Amino acid sequence: MKRRLIWDSPTRIFHWSLVILVSISFTTGLIGGFDIMDYHQLSGYGILTLVIFRIIWGVIGNDHARFTQFIKGPAATFTYLRRILHREPTEMDGHNPLGALSVISLLTALLIQATTGLFANDDILLEGPLVHLVSNSTSQTLTAIHETMAWILAGLVTLHLIAIAYHSLIRREDLLLPMLRGWRESNTLEGNAKNPRLRGLVVFSLVAAGVYGLITYL
Repeated sequence: MKRRLIWDSPTRIFHWSLVILVSISFTTGLIGGFDIMDYHQLSGYGILTLVIFRIIWGVIGNDHARFTQFIKGPAATFTYLRRILHREPTEMDGHNPLGALSVISLLTALLIQATTGLFANDDILLEGPLVHLVSNSTSQTLTAIHETMAWILAGLVTLHLIAIAYHSLIRREDLLLPMLRGWRESNTLEGNAKNPRLRGLVVFSLVAAGVYGLITYL
């Protein structure tokens, strides 16, 4: 068995940072309260920054992080599903076709959730930083979408966790540790992924500055 680098540092940092911030956002949203919701807003800004970063990283990141590497057509997805149903080997060096659907669904839902939060308000104490740019009726609509999307996200996260548990416990495929340490032991995978740390830092810094400017000066 040889160690092969699969996930670069920017992708792994993004993943686990997102796990933490989504947990904070969901928990603070359920608890409520003026002081608590300050943390809700801050975590929302962080989520927006991470999602925008991941979208850009899906274009200019290393091979395994790019959308073109793991987003497949219906034929490849159904073939992969058939192999699972027949309990055939399915080891891949990145996201599998079903995992790709999960990634795209989560990123889309998180982008909608974080964006609508910028325009949301509760008619009492809290309002998003960009609520002044839209009418009250528009803000109310976006607030309703924001509240509904939270439960859609909870469902998507639950499905994601079930899939990880299935692959880990039933198929004995190690998905969790490679996302923690970056590498995977395998006799079939070839080569190592690139680990462009500096590029990731530069991209994240630019995105963070852009989001800060958006919520501060717009």
